[in-house]
Amino acid sequence: MDRLQALLARQGGVVTRAQLLDLDLALHDVRRLVRRRELTPLFAGVYVDHTGSPTWVQRAWGAVLVCGRPVAGSTRERGAALAGESAMRAADGPGRAGGVERGPMVVAVPRERRVVAPAGVNVVRTFDLDERVQWHLGPPRLRYEEAALDVALAAAEDIAAIGVVARAVQGRHTTAVRMQAALASRSRASRRDFLAGVLSDVAAGTCSVLEHAFLTLVEQPHGLPRAQRQLRAGTASGVVYRDVAYGERLVELDGRLWHDTAEQRDRDFERDLDAAVEGRGTVRLTYGQVVGRPCSTAAKLSALLERDGWPAARPCGVDCAVARVA
Repeated sequence: MDRLQALLARQGGVVTRAQLLDLDLALHDVRRLVRRRELTPLFAGVYVDHTGSPTWVQRAWGAVLVCGRPVAGSTRERGAALAGESAMRAADGPGRAGGVERGPMVVAVPRERRVVAPAGVNVVRTFDLDERVQWHLGPPRLRYEEAALDVALAAAEDIAAIGVVARAVQGRHTTAVRMQAALASRSRASRRDFLAGVLSDVAAGTCSVLEHAFLTLVEQPHGLPRAQRQLRAGTASGVVYRDVAYGERLVELDGRLWHDTAEQRDRDFERDLDAAVEGRGTVRLTYGQVVGRPCSTAAKLSALLERDGWPAARPCGVDCAVARVA
């Protein structure tokens, strides 16, 4: 029983019938353990070592084991691993605010395998699984950049995809450079070019994607004045380049996807202070405001520009926020 206890400890208290038999237990021994409630069925042929509600990690282990080909003491021969949001949740740990505790587990298996998933488990078949998985972790899971890209590419909207990239980079589980390398192998993925641009900006510390989004989602569709861009200005702190300028009204586009450091905030505030000394007001916009809420942002920016004597914006459609405040 020492070998069984060691295996249970490695697998979060979850074990399969095949593993029990590999430990030289007979079928009647397994039935006896279940009858004594020392093991409780979690999925068909998969057991947990208590009678209470399984934890998220135990459900994750169960999903991986029921879809894989487990061998006692093995790691690389399981043939299944957490994927997508489930892999990200496992890496984030139980303490992350907003962690996904309910809903189906997402499990990846090799492309050539066909698995009938039990209720509560979604199976995805993928190429090159062996190279993409961290088999030494418990439970085994796709590398964070691979899982995050799967979620981002499947997101319903661009702003949701950006949020996944932000979570990946901000959580320090991966880097923009590693995500770029993983994305490079996915030539047919939808939203690939957009995400490649976002990741390039993050890696380089620029915001060209955000600048383009501001032009095509906020300024042009709503008839805002044509702004000056990358306007060179000499200030008390030296030469700076203003992202967007409507006369004396400045718009700075902040493409950073993680929390600012004290030094970054200090530089931003210094730029804003320099602008105030020059008699200019500064508005800072983020991805969420530009990509997620372009109409609302256009309406508010138009209100500011109208105070400066610029003409009012026009709605881009019937439900546009500009129409509601006109």
